[in-house]
Amino acid sequence: MPSINSPLGAMPSRFRRERVLIVGCGDVGLRAAGLLRGRVRLMALTSSPERAPLLRQAGATPIVANLDTPATLRRLSGLATRVLHLAPPARVEGPQWWRDARTLALARAMRLRSLPSTFVYGSTSGVYGDCGGALISETRAPRPGTPRAHRRVDAERTVRWLGRAGVSARILRIPGIYAPDREGGTPRERLQKGTPVLRSEDDVYTNHIHADDLARACVAALWRGGPQRVFHASDDSELKMGDYVDLAARLYGLPRPPRIAREDAQAQLPLSLLSFMGESRRLDNTRLKRELRVRLRHPTVETGLRSGA
Repeated sequence: MPSINSPLGAMPSRFRRERVLIVGCGDVGLRAAGLLRGRVRLMALTSSPERAPLLRQAGATPIVANLDTPATLRRLSGLATRVLHLAPPARVEGPQWWRDARTLALARAMRLRSLPSTFVYGSTSGVYGDCGGALISETRAPRPGTPRAHRRVDAERTVRWLGRAGVSARILRIPGIYAPDREGGTPRERLQKGTPVLRSEDDVYTNHIHADDLARACVAALWRGGPQRVFHASDDSELKMGDYVDLAARLYGLPRPPRIAREDAQAQLPLSLLSFMGESRRLDNTRLKRELRVRLRHPTVETGLRSGA
């Protein structure tokens, strides 16, 4: 390759700059794009051409392709030196309900030509299932309890497959994301509806991270951390779900939600909410702070809610 010491001269800047591809450029992806803007050649995958102006406004070159149509992904091969993959698995029915075909299709496209140096995947802390409120590190074996979590475990396997091919693969296991400027990013709507929470003796520990802190963790993981590493992208709070919602009620000046027993919750609450109430764990984020050197808000819940009150 030409270098500054070569008679051919230095390489053009467009070839020297890092090329970062964001896959799944929703709320967190756009926040990460804002951090990367002007520092790298930035690209963003979208299946919706109408989102192209928004992505250009964020400083990214839109690439129209669809993770559910693998043939459209061939153009991604050799395109980026670093990849941030934040797209969730598709909901699947039938015998392959546990598979994440999207991540597999993306990984296969990456392997058609030169591989990226780094591949960061945004997974979920739900891969652990219920841990009985224990404080857990990244060495704990996944025990997914929902179809959604099973698909994330499958995606992680695919990411590790890329790692064995020579890519520095990093997985962020992400809990609940909050931010006052994020859709559904605070419990305010839930409080206004008066949705009950579990009584203290039945309640579960829940974990959170501010959307801006998560975006910083995603960007840091593109350059820092050991290969084939898992990180808990979680803040330092150790709150039970009911205490978190009570704190939000106090900060918003709204009534606290009613407390009910678990057996009553099963009759009153939707399955989507019950699934979160059936898992309790506390995430140790020491590795995130030590290796990725991400600064976290503390106490995060109070900071996030107050700025939107």
